[in-house]
Amino acid sequence: MPQHVPSPLRASLPTASQHPPALPPHPRRIVFLAHRDLGNRSAGGSELLVDRLADGLTRLGHQVTLLCGGPAAYRDYRVVSAGGSYGHYLRARSAFARQVGDCDLLVEVCNGMPYFSPLWHRGPTLCLVNHVHTDLWSMRFGGALAPAARLGRRLEHWALTGAQRRSLMVAVSPSTAHALRDLGVERERIRVVHNGVEEPGPLGERSPEPLFVAVGRLVEYKRIDLLLRLWERVRPVTGGRLVIVGDGPERQRLQQLAGPGVEFVGHVSEAEKHRLLCAAWLLLHPSAVEGWGLVVTEAATRETPTIAFDVPGLRDSVVDGETGVLAQGESSFAAAWCTLALSGHRRELMGKAARDRAARYRWDRTVRQFLAVAGEAVKGHDAYAP
Repeated sequence: MPQHVPSPLRASLPTASQHPPALPPHPRRIVFLAHRDLGNRSAGGSELLVDRLADGLTRLGHQVTLLCGGPAAYRDYRVVSAGGSYGHYLRARSAFARQVGDCDLLVEVCNGMPYFSPLWHRGPTLCLVNHVHTDLWSMRFGGALAPAARLGRRLEHWALTGAQRRSLMVAVSPSTAHALRDLGVERERIRVVHNGVEEPGPLGERSPEPLFVAVGRLVEYKRIDLLLRLWERVRPVTGGRLVIVGDGPERQRLQQLAGPGVEFVGHVSEAEKHRLLCAAWLLLHPSAVEGWGLVVTEAATRETPTIAFDVPGLRDSVVDGETGVLAQGESSFAAAWCTLALSGHRRELMGKAARDRAARYRWDRTVRQFLAVAGEAVKGHDAYAP
């Protein structure tokens, strides 16, 4: 398993709060360039983050446009589709020129495939990075598709260290900032802005019977297949149900692997998701890597602790032994699952600690931090320009 980010690096990475300059109070034109809109059925944490930023900036009086691929839904801010899920990468420049025209700040959401926006946009740019995909390319494109994985890694690497070499970078966690440093991005260009979470409503009832929940898009790196294998070891000890929330290309295969007590519920409403998080005894997050792990904080607001692996992103959102457990391997994951399932008192203590920590992360704080970095990017553009 990857090692913890060294504490000296954590201490030296700039955060948004260390860079207070903000954009002037009058509205500015801000464009987000991203893979999907939140209304896309494949949307996840990255799309939710962009939506909360765009909505928050709009409420503060800024003129915000989201330029994305695939379907574009109505929002309080403008959403423009640049084409299909993958074709829009090639059309982004022309769509920007045709449907946006100009802006005061272009925010490229770097989610694996780059847009290379600094090469064609002459104004200030900011790069928003959820997580670096280095090890995920081979998980997504294996076997005969290995050349595509190598190409993807090279494009992402060059985009972050070459095309974006004059741009500030917003990382959503110290783990992502560390991954950027490993690629060669200068520490001075990295700012950490954490994800937020909604103000929690009233807590729902906890399930009287053991209920374990996993939430996320059903893709390879989320490793739900591993969770299903561990469930066969855990179920005889704990009993109860394992509910999988989310959809994706892996769903059919995963359903064929599922044993007794497993339920796939697909996409659910926000209200139903939070009802399940309230009812759950534990949130299970077996992902191989995350930028932050937004659902961990959502579960925390419901006093539900998380069991995850000690991997980038999740080691930032889960405090091991306090708000949940970070497992070093499959056996320790299963052991923690059984131990917490059988100890209601310990689960309750961890749930309350998770709730208290989650209170530090709210979307309005995220928007303010992002706005400070955006102002820094705009003001520093002349210094970075050739």
